[in-house]
Amino acid sequence: MESKKVPIRIAQVMGKLWAGGVEMVIFNYYRAIDKTKIQFDFFYDADSTVEPPQDLIDMGARFYKIPPYQKLPQYMRALRSYFIKNHYLIVHSHINTLSVFPLLVAWESHVPIRIAHNHSVPSGNEFRRNGLKYFLRLFAKVFSTDYFACSEKAGRWMFGNRTYESGHVLVVKNATDFSRFRPSQKDIEKMKKRFGLEDKLVVEHVGRFTYAKNHEFLLDVFSEISNKKENAVLLLVGDGELHQLIVDKVKEKGLDGKVIFAGQVSNPELYYSLADVLVIPSVFEGLSLVTIESQIAGVPAVISDVIPEEAIISNGITRLKLTDSNWADAVFEIVDRKVVLDKRSTEYDIKYAVKKLEDWYLKKGEIICQKYL
Repeated sequence: MESKKVPIRIAQVMGKLWAGGVEMVIFNYYRAIDKTKIQFDFFYDADSTVEPPQDLIDMGARFYKIPPYQKLPQYMRALRSYFIKNHYLIVHSHINTLSVFPLLVAWESHVPIRIAHNHSVPSGNEFRRNGLKYFLRLFAKVFSTDYFACSEKAGRWMFGNRTYESGHVLVVKNATDFSRFRPSQKDIEKMKKRFGLEDKLVVEHVGRFTYAKNHEFLLDVFSEISNKKENAVLLLVGDGELHQLIVDKVKEKGLDGKVIFAGQVSNPELYYSLADVLVIPSVFEGLSLVTIESQIAGVPAVISDVIPEEAIISNGITRLKLTDSNWADAVFEIVDRKVVLDKRSTEYDIKYAVKKLEDWYLKKGEIICQKYL
């Protein structure tokens, strides 16, 4: 009688869970991957703002809560203990330049495959705000055996042009399940009633309240929109360290009652359907999952030009510089546009994208098994 094959377990180092873009991408891949062949173990920081999704646990995923990476010695000790105990063949780290630390532990623990995955690109003036990223980038390839990125831009920034052009960086698309973005009309109407959005022009932003997402600029744009369109409201989906600052700015600008704070949500796909248009004025992005998801949901968007062209998969995007003065006009020009996805959108369909990652894991796992076991 043939013995049943045990799925390969891969350690996914996540950082903090906050119902945001990176973790949603990884969870999307896990939900779609063949779990009879591959299983994920997720490592997340103890100060995360959300709990692990129960549906993933039910599918066989294991979640390990460890000290936050700010407590570096404790963080590395905890990882070392689990890496050695669980005998991982592959450790896949998603914390950008900080991946040097878990991958150092993986190297010390004799994990043969160590993936550094970059999901972000700093802005030009980010050096003054956080020179640590630029310093740690120097070590991006020291302890990693393989290099992943969410986009060409992110791959070039993290690993260098020569490494990217030599084909040594695997671009793993921020793929999602398209079917999630087709909620019922009943659900949409229920949500609109909840937030009082009937007969409103709904301008929306989905994202963490952080410097990169540029909420202050967003409020300036919306203030201009509101002056021209009395029934306009701004729906902010997300939360973060700058929440109170944005609340104060709303009051300063006299926008009380016009800005709705939806908070941190676990089902952003439903919120896209409430919007007439999204405004995404990011200061820096590795790719921008929100831009991709807005198009899949059929909602046009005005975005900053730091968002890579790879994220444009339809006719529903207007791309502007942050120095341009016509953001509000661009919103009015695009708001009624019917969004039509083009052939590039297929790359972001999880049904197709998961196969590429699945095959890569299995091939690597087979090579390692033949070599070491």
